[in-house]
Amino acid sequence: MSYQIRDVDLQSVPYIHEMNEGSLPHVNSVTLEYFRAQVGSDSYFRAAYGGGDAAAFLLAMSERADYDSMNFLWFKDRYPRFIYIDRVIVGEGHRRAGLGASLYADLVQWASLRRPLLACEVNLRPSNEPSLRFHGKQGFTPVGTQETDGGRKTVSLMIRKLAGWRMEHDTR
Repeated sequence: MSYQIRDVDLQSVPYIHEMNEGSLPHVNSVTLEYFRAQVGSDSYFRAAYGGGDAAAFLLAMSERADYDSMNFLWFKDRYPRFIYIDRVIVGEGHRRAGLGASLYADLVQWASLRRPLLACEVNLRPSNEPSLRFHGKQGFTPVGTQETDGGRKTVSLMIRKLAGWRMEHDTR
């Protein structure tokens, strides 16, 4: 099957929300309204479409976003300019097709014009080994850990420096 990466539209939001909720506890639950608010915003909210439906999606935002996630705020306290990857999900019937890597390549191209680094977190507890391996292959390195959800989760906080930026002049 061939896939096309494009901006998420309002028609796709219910299916994307369903994909998100089916990926708990590796991502947090959010409302339909949360996703609707991202459509047409200055966030990166794109999906890989195949056969009409979204097969995978990625949502990312700059440090200027009005977002109160404790992981986002951790990065905001330490880095003045970044693109935060809020979530990436590949639908169950589409895994191992390279969609995550394709979305990340598209994100890197988009983000490289805007900020010097990408930031994300991956669960250590409960463990999300496939995501840890994936992010390692994508060039992310750990820069910290944090307990979330009242101590029920531990995350690895990771960054990837983007080519062409001089980090020593762009971090606190």
